[in-house]
Amino acid sequence: MVIGLPASYRNLIVTGYGASNHPRLVSQMASSLKRPFVDVEALIEQRLGESMEETRQMYGERHMKANIAEVMSNVLLYRGTVIRIHGSTLSSGDYLARMQETGIVVCLVARLDAILQKMHLSFGARYHDPRERAMALGELEREWAVRKLPGVMELDVTERDEAGTLQDVISLWQTVALERS
Repeated sequence: MVIGLPASYRNLIVTGYGASNHPRLVSQMASSLKRPFVDVEALIEQRLGESMEETRQMYGERHMKANIAEVMSNVLLYRGTVIRIHGSTLSSGDYLARMQETGIVVCLVARLDAILQKMHLSFGARYHDPRERAMALGELEREWAVRKLPGVMELDVTERDEAGTLQDVISLWQTVALERS
């Protein structure tokens, strides 16, 4: 909980699987709020020098978790920042509780039918490959696991365009930040 932390030091932590162009959208939130932007998964991949999936396949889960822990130890020090993080990273270990000490966690969600439709369009013919579809649905399930955790605020963006989503998240964050001041 962020009680006692001045509003200017509070982070906005955004996760979820609902919005298209999620990294760009969260970056725009940071620009609108005039705050720095951090993409945790980009930091992890930058540290690894390759994608997280490639590292996981080549070196295993233990190596992956060690690198995530090192990046997260730095991310937990940020204040007054808009942070984009995957739900699977946020829900592992005690990262959610520690992130909630410095900010408010907003999970962008969409209806399952809308996500499956986007998935079908983006995958094209690969959508009909059961292995490809199973991997994508597994990722969705891991991302959505964070929704069930305490203190995570959900925002349904199914029917919202990017500008509306941006405004809704900023309004929610400002309202909650003022309530907790």
